[in-house]
Amino acid sequence: MKYFKFKPLLKTLIWGTESWQISGVPGNETLSEDGRSLNEIVRTEKAALVGEANYQRFGDEFPLLIKFINARQDLSIQVHPTDEIAHRQGKPRGKTEMWFVMESAPEAMLYNGLKMQITPEQYKQMVADDTICDALARYNVKEGDCFFIPAGRIHAIGAGCYLAEIQQTSDVTYRIYDYKRKDKDGNYRQLHTQEAAESIDYTVLDDYRTAYTPQKNEGQLLVECPYFNTAVYDLTEPMTIDYSELDSFVILIGLKGEGTLTVDGEQVGFRAGETILLPATAKEVHAAGTVKFLETYV
Repeated sequence: MKYFKFKPLLKTLIWGTESWQISGVPGNETLSEDGRSLNEIVRTEKAALVGEANYQRFGDEFPLLIKFINARQDLSIQVHPTDEIAHRQGKPRGKTEMWFVMESAPEAMLYNGLKMQITPEQYKQMVADDTICDALARYNVKEGDCFFIPAGRIHAIGAGCYLAEIQQTSDVTYRIYDYKRKDKDGNYRQLHTQEAAESIDYTVLDDYRTAYTPQKNEGQLLVECPYFNTAVYDLTEPMTIDYSELDSFVILIGLKGEGTLTVDGEQVGFRAGETILLPATAKEVHAAGTVKFLETYV
C-alpha cells in the first residue's frame, strides 16, 4: 500500500468536538479504509510503515496522535507531564504537542504558557481562588498561527478556535482549572491539582507563539523536537517532495483547499479535513492543486 486513509473518530465533549484523525491510543484506534486498525497495520508492516529507527524506538505502537479540535466553549486549563514525570506517576508516557490554527471565529483565543513568575505554592492558591488565568499568556488567534506546547507548559484552547493538533500518542491530561463547570449529571469535572503541580514547568518566556513568515510553494519548518518535526506547505502550483532519504512515515494533514497527491505513481484526492499516512517506503509525493497542509514525521 502506497498510502493509508483512516476513518476519523468523532467525539462530542462538554466544550465542543474532536476528530481523531490518526490514533493508536488503546480503545480509540482509528480504522483504515480496508477495516484494519492503525496498530494492526503497524504490527503487520513494522519498519516498512514507520521506519527502522522508529520501529526500534516505539515497537508496535504508533508514536503520534493527530486531531482536529473545534472549541465552542473554553477548554479546561491543563498541563501534560514529561515522559520522566509520567513514568514516576505510573503513566506510560507524557505528552508534547503543537497546535496549528485553522479558520477560526474572529474572537478566538487561547492560553499558552505563564506570563508571570509564580511558585508552586502560588499556583495552588490561584487555582483555589479562581485567579489562575491571570498568570497565563493569552493570545487572540487567527488562521495560520502556530504554538508549540512542550510537556510541562500550562495551556488551554479557547472558544472559537478550530485547529489541528499533533501530539505524542498519549491521553495523559491533568486538568488544572475548569471554570467551575458541571457535567451533564451536575457534577464538577475532576481536577488533578497535585499531579499538575508535579508536572508544571514554571519558566516564563516573552512569547510562546511560533514565529514564521508564510510563503507559497515551499515547505516551511515550524517545529523540530524529539517527538515530531512539522512543516507547512501552501501550494498554488505543482510540487514534488522527495522522501527518499527519510527513515520515517509521513503524515499529511489537509488544512485548506483541495488537490491531488501522487504517491510513487498512485494518485489520491486530498482536501481540507483529510489526513493521509505515507509509509516509510514512500519515496516521493507529487502534490497538485490549491491546497495547504501540514507535513509531520518522527
